[in-house]
Amino acid sequence: MTELLGDDTTLLPRYGGREWGCLPNAAPQKAAAVFTAAEMWRKYGDEEELLAWFREAHRARPPLASRKTLAELNELARPQPPRAVTASSGWPPVAIPGRPGWRRHLVDGKQVDRLDNAQESAA
Repeated sequence: MTELLGDDTTLLPRYGGREWGCLPNAAPQKAAAVFTAAEMWRKYGDEEELLAWFREAHRARPPLASRKTLAELNELARPQPPRAVTASSGWPPVAIPGRPGWRRHLVDGKQVDRLDNAQESAA
């Protein structure tokens, strides 16, 4: 950079920016901006991704005291009792666990268990 710019300490234009585009192609500032941008890319990658990472890293987080305690997490992780098999309107019949071939249907608003026709004909 010092070979290109010497003792010139003026700020370099941003690569690809309006000021950079206005410089003549032979301007040492233009070449120095290209080299600076390439070095920044090598070190830090995409500038927008880096800025997004900084924004996320500095985002306010909820305080630790607002998180669930171990006892609360253990309570949530406890196995829940099984739910009853329920047929729903607009859905196909539901297989009944432990009763192969039987399906629960919703008929006139009532839960009705029936042997599947395919199972009856196979027997």
